[in-house]
Amino acid sequence: MEDKPIDKQVILKELEELHKLDYEYADGRILGSMCTEAHPFAKEVYCKFLDTNLGDPGLFKGTKQIENEVIKSIGRFLSLDNAYGNIVTGGTEANLMAIRAARNHARKYKGITDGEIIIPESAHFSFKKAADMLNLKIVEAQLDENFKIDAESVRNSITEKTVAIVAIAGTTELGLIDPIEEISKIALEHNIYFHVDAAFGGFSIPFLKEIGYDLPVFDFSLEGVCSITVDPHKMGLAPIPAGGIIFRCEEYLEVMAVDSPYLTVKTQSTIVGTRLGASSAATYAIMKYFGKEGYSKIANDLMENTKFLARGLKELGYEIVCEPELNIVAFNHPEMQTNDLAEKLEGLGWKISVAKCPVAIRVVLMNHVKRNHLEELLKDLKDIF
Repeated sequence: MEDKPIDKQVILKELEELHKLDYEYADGRILGSMCTEAHPFAKEVYCKFLDTNLGDPGLFKGTKQIENEVIKSIGRFLSLDNAYGNIVTGGTEANLMAIRAARNHARKYKGITDGEIIIPESAHFSFKKAADMLNLKIVEAQLDENFKIDAESVRNSITEKTVAIVAIAGTTELGLIDPIEEISKIALEHNIYFHVDAAFGGFSIPFLKEIGYDLPVFDFSLEGVCSITVDPHKMGLAPIPAGGIIFRCEEYLEVMAVDSPYLTVKTQSTIVGTRLGASSAATYAIMKYFGKEGYSKIANDLMENTKFLARGLKELGYEIVCEPELNIVAFNHPEMQTNDLAEKLEGLGWKISVAKCPVAIRVVLMNHVKRNHLEELLKDLKDIF
């Protein structure tokens, strides 16, 4: 901090220069991110609610009502009429809340004090953070030949210490949907909390199914599903940060509640105290703005781009790891090492990522990646080949 105030134009110029170091979504060169540029309307609403604090909802009753409506609205397209939960910073915090709920529930009702969670090898790294913070042991279930969690591996991993099972609807690396219906039956059979991480797929799978895509069931229509993570700031086009955690019943929030005597509400279940209400307001606005029809069109357009890229890669001779279920394509050169190919693409200005399970170039077809960008990418890949 400076001793004396600095003119705002000087500050703005400095910030502008630093901002130039950032890649911009609009360039279409960010190919490895599950986030994208928020819709202008969502940004407008977000700014209007910057001073709201959902950590003290009695002072911001209107904004709290907005959050409640957002949660119920998301719950409805996830087949849950009466949903509970919160809009949080992202999938990591949402997953942390889900695992904390599972741990506390098992501790209260089963007496488990040294719990374990079963997650697939393809699980997001947030579950490792959750296990570390909550003093839980991770048990990794194996993947099948299609890179999805193997149900029998899950069944064989269950012990008297298991407090939660996790499956994914839209895996981070390949965009695949685990056999959630089968895992739900296993969770019910053993009376174990079952969490679905749909941070990526939650805002696309329901809308793709709406227009006829044949995709697996993953939501609360399955009796064993206790909670679902879904991120509005990914496919929902809300501004960062806007993650969502949806619970089937209120008791999962209650087992996490701690006293907050000096606030306008006397208990709090979220991880953080102070919570920005702008994320809920922007999500509320953009969901109303698009509706099911708008989100279905967005999801379909992205799947059309996904098919276009996969087809183009095959025509060039590249190897597709698996047929895309959602808007992610993973591929390799038939002879070149993946990291070498990644380095060449980076040198050409493409910001891609490398999947580890299996090792492959990973492209996420988000809203900022247009058809002309894909044509440029395929041209560069043809030159490399």
